[in-house]
Amino acid sequence: MKTGKDTTMAERISAHRTLPASPQAIFDVLADPDGHVAIDSSGMLQGASGAPVARVGDAFVVHMDREALGDVPLGTYDVRVVITRIRAPEHIEWTIEGTVKPPIGHVYGYELAPHPDGTTVTSYCDWSGAAEEWKPIFPVIDEKALRASLGLLERAVRRGYPTPAARPLRANSDGRRDQQ
Repeated sequence: MKTGKDTTMAERISAHRTLPASPQAIFDVLADPDGHVAIDSSGMLQGASGAPVARVGDAFVVHMDREALGDVPLGTYDVRVVITRIRAPEHIEWTIEGTVKPPIGHVYGYELAPHPDGTTVTSYCDWSGAAEEWKPIFPVIDEKALRASLGLLERAVRRGYPTPAARPLRANSDGRRDQQ
């Protein structure tokens, strides 16, 4: 497997790695809320609620614990992950909505490209659209964290991480049945 580091823009960091898996297998993990928890290298993501995403505007909740980083005493809290771009199985991007209003405006994402050895996956954090008052805090993660998440993504796919179609259905509070 090949790895790399890109720092092409002052307001974006990225890392890439070629994984021995199809774009669809990788995308299935990235579109699944629990997949985000499985590949989190920070230890902050404790769980997720919601169905797999399929279109711009789809969202799910991630249960966070900032104490895992030991930097800011926020304790546990929830954020809403809102899809801003999606093109299966090539690209998925999202922003975070939390207690900060208006939202900070940064995005995270993955670009997937077929490769003779599988799929080249680029993970990125882009704060070019962040509100000016928040830009000085970026990057909030580094390339090492992005590379670590790519390693966890490879492990999840290699272990046969359950695809959304394999997840059992559960009843929501409104009576609809969604995958859990």
